[in-house]
Amino acid sequence: MTVLALVLFAAAPAGAVEAGERIARAELSGRNEVPPVQTGATGQARFNLSEESIEYRLFVHNIENVTQAHIHLGSADENGPVVAFLFGFVDGGVTVDGLLATGTITADDLIGPFEGEPLSALIEAIQSGNAYVNVHTVANPPGEIRGQIR
Repeated sequence: MTVLALVLFAAAPAGAVEAGERIARAELSGRNEVPPVQTGATGQARFNLSEESIEYRLFVHNIENVTQAHIHLGSADENGPVVAFLFGFVDGGVTVDGLLATGTITADDLIGPFEGEPLSALIEAIQSGNAYVNVHTVANPPGEIRGQIR
């Protein structure tokens, strides 16, 4: 991916359609956790959705000892099951200020209630606002920062 393409990918508005793909994002903070967590940590996740795969980049800032990160199924006011791994598990965690994880999700990567389902099940949940990113830490195992994917 060229630098220009990366900049355009990062700058594209949520919901933008490019070459048959859809861009989705999540803004992560402790106040989005259920219940809210007091933390100075923040994050952003960017997703490029297509029929065959979901490419993602997860950035975190001012956070220590990250153990794992997932996509969960659920609305903004509820905790839900994990449906895809984005990062980890790392025993003891890692401290990162910037890019935590990048990768590609396919139907084979889906777990929990979406295991064995087509990737479209996750894409539909994302497009309907029923999926969120959660970053877990040693200090906050249930999640330190979270954001709905839109």
